Parts: sequence; C-alpha cells; structure tokens
Amino acid sequence: MIVICEECGKKYQIDAGKIRGKQARFTCKSCGNPVTVFKPEEPPAAVEPAAAPPSAPEAGFQNQATPAPEAGPEPPPAEDEKKGKKEKKRKEFSAPKRLGLRAKMMVLFFVVPILCVAAAGWLYIQQLQNLSTFITAQSSDTVNKMAEEVISLKANTVARQCKIYFDANPNLTREQFDTHPEFRDIGVQKVGKTGYTGVYDLAEVDGGCRTWAHVNPKIIGVDMRKLKGSLGKNFGPFWKIWSGATREKASRGYYNWRDPDGKIRAKYAVCVPIEGTNFAVGATTYMDEFTMPVQRLQSETEQRTRATRNTIYFIVLATIVLIGVIVSLYGHKLTGRIRGLTDIADRISVGELDAEIEAHSNDEIGDLGDAVSRMQDSIRLSIERLRKRR
Repeated sequence: MIVICEECGKKYQIDAGKIRGKQARFTCKSCGNPVTVFKPEEPPAAVEPAAAPPSAPEAGFQNQATPAPEAGPEPPPAEDEKKGKKEKKRKEFSAPKRLGLRAKMMVLFFVVPILCVAAAGWLYIQQLQNLSTFITAQSSDTVNKMAEEVISLKANTVARQCKIYFDANPNLTREQFDTHPEFRDIGVQKVGKTGYTGVYDLAEVDGGCRTWAHVNPKIIGVDMRKLKGSLGKNFGPFWKIWSGATREKASRGYYNWRDPDGKIRAKYAVCVPIEGTNFAVGATTYMDEFTMPVQRLQSETEQRTRATRNTIYFIVLATIVLIGVIVSLYGHKLTGRIRGLTDIADRISVGELDAEIEAHSNDEIGDLGDAVSRMQDSIRLSIERLRKRR
C-alpha cells in the first residue's frame, strides 16, 4: 500500500502485513512530520467504494488496502497510473534518438551559417580569380595589338621613305643598298629594343627573297630559303610571311626564331612592298619586348590574388571558429539552465516542494523559472489546505 505524507506530499510504499495492530506511526524522512498508517481491514466486503470522498483519511487508506487473495491482485491506484503514464511519456520524449536543443542550435546557428559563409567565400574567390585572369588576358591582348600596330607603322613609314629615295636616285642599284650610307640609314631602322627593318626582293621576281639592306652584312644577297636548315620546322611560318608580300599587298604574322644561345622566341614581322618597285621592306622584332611589362604585371597580379585568397581563407576560418565558440558557449549555458529547471520540476513532482529555483535571467527562461516557482507555491498551498481539512 502507498502512504503519502500530508505535510510534504512524499510517497512511501508500506507492506500492510507488517503492521501490528490497527495502526502504526513513522517519521517522514523529508520533512520530519509524523505519519500514521492504519491497517486495512481483512474482509473485502468492508472496503469502501473507490468513489468515496478523498477527504476522509480512513477512506483513502481503505481504497489503497490490499484485498483478500481470492479477490485477485489489487488494482494500481489512479495516482500511480497517472504517474506511470507521465514517467513513460517523459522517457519516450527523452529517448536517445531525439535531436536535442543544443544539437539543433549547432545545426541552425553553426552548420548552416558556416556553409553559407564558406559558399560565399568560395564564390568570391572564384570571381576574384576570374577577374584577375580576364584583366591580365585583356591587357596582354591590348599590348600585342599595340605592338603589332607599331611594327606595321614602322614598316609602312620605311617603305614610303625608300620610295622617295628611289625617286630621287633612279640609278641606285640593289647591290648599293647596303653600301650607300644614306639609303642604308633609311632602309635599316630600329624597331623596339632589338628589332630592325630591312629591304629585300619580292619573291615573285625569281621565287626567292634576297636581302639587300640588313643589320647583318653577312646575309646581303643571300636567298632566305637557305635558312631552312637552321630554322627547321620554324621555317614554314617564317617563309610564308616574307614571301607573302606582293606588289599590291603586304604580309604579316608570327614566327619562332632561334637565338644564338639556342632559345626560341616569338617574333612578329610586317612586310610592306615599296610602291613601283620589286622590293619590300620587312620590319620584325621580338614580341616579348613589348609584353614583358604586362607579364610582370600579370605575375604581380597573381601574387596579390593568392595573398588576397589566403586572407579570405583566414577570415572565413576565423569566422567559423568564432561562430562555433559563441554558439557552443551560449548553447551550453542555455541548455544548462533548461536542464536545471527540468531537474527542479522532477524534484517537485516527487514531493520535494522546498527545492530552490534559480532562474534570474530577464528572458523566456526566466519566465519559465517564475512559472515553475508559482506552480511549486500552488502545490504547497494545496497540500496545506488538504492537511487542514483532514
């Protein structure tokens, strides 16, 4: 049988068979109040109906008395049934498979924001990388076009100057082009840093291209087709440009040239015919002489892009750590306060009405603590009123 202390509401399981006489007394372990237990009567017919008023102490004890063996086992009291159902629901609610408040906070306020920050940082880095690549590529293309225009302008200028000189000196022969100081100064001019112009025969005359004014006097009068052995596979593009000029049109393009040190570098050449003659002016130079500053700018841009990318990575990582620390600390504090109120509610449910409630925060948790405190006071007053009526 179950006996409840009228002072604090603590419950005790008493074996009625061990009560000698009609009643027994013991002291409540929680509040020290003396509790009197009446031994239920043996005959089952003497047991009062279950619907008897709970205000009579005798009826309450008789309802909870153990019936005779022939009447079958004693049904559990209504209060025990309610408590059992509550305990079952609470255990089901606190199953280990659930996602707790702290885990939900970590997902909502840590995992999701971190994914968003990481995605935004990655997109920003990609856009920055694409912008850097686009700017350097456009700069290189712009410089190349400007260099091509400079070389083309130089070739056309020299061709016009040669035309004027030919008109003023009709008896000048091609063998004299390189030895005639005035004409050589006109036909051989500097292009860029190491580039130059030269005067040569058009290929349509005899199929070959012989140079008659050049910075290198050793190739004067030498057919350019003899360069095939030294240029190898690079001779094709070279010959296509120099032999492509005719009396009516110019020729231009890129080709690879082997330096004396064996290094192969790209050149750009423009061949312009001299009006009214069988000669053409060729202007050529290395393109890296124009693009070198752009290449340095591109290298510096890549270094700065990498530095910016590393800075962004550091900021994103620091943000992740900061958010993680804040969410972890706040979640631990919040769940701790909720767990404390849950423990207090459990203690109140088993009769510990003097449990101290500590919830001083000015938020919803504080409101919950105040509500539990009011519930505690209400239960205490209800028990006192019940004890006074008894």
